[in-house]
Amino acid sequence: MKANRNSERGMEFLEICFDTFCEYGLENTSMQKLSEACGVTNAALVYYFGTKDDIVIEATAHCMAKVEDDFMAKAPTSFMDIERFLREMPYLTAKLHGAKYRFMYQVYASPKYREEGKVFFNGVNIRYHRYAQMLSEKLGLPADFIQGMTYVFVRACVHYALFEDEEYLQLQLNAIRTSLKAVASMSGMQF
Repeated sequence: MKANRNSERGMEFLEICFDTFCEYGLENTSMQKLSEACGVTNAALVYYFGTKDDIVIEATAHCMAKVEDDFMAKAPTSFMDIERFLREMPYLTAKLHGAKYRFMYQVYASPKYREEGKVFFNGVNIRYHRYAQMLSEKLGLPADFIQGMTYVFVRACVHYALFEDEEYLQLQLNAIRTSLKAVASMSGMQF
């Protein structure tokens, strides 16, 4: 029987393990390295999570959902605040979360974890829908439009965090701005 994975201690272990994976990569991170980082024995991590694969899956899902929460905590608070969000977030998220995105893609792009990736990204769809509904009233925009733009924006931010590709980022941001101007003009708003 495994320990309560959702305990405060279990969550702490997931976050430490995820940071360790981000620092050393999937292949270069052993159970020994994980247990040393957590300050426990291998047996303790096995007790909490089972195998290294279980840790990879749970740590990635848990920590990337936290990244989404951090992202949404900085979401625009009004239609006029969108431009601030577009200007600041790509650079902030690259600085704070670039290594996390690199590891997440290493995991979910692997054939070994592809099914877990599908489950995770299905959860992303659900969370983005919920975020869009919450933002719809604040921004005065339809939820489905916000959800679609969120995918474009997050993809642009992640790509920038991975590759520091300024041209790609600016082209995506300009596409978002053009879409926002079109929607604003149809609604009689100014962007």
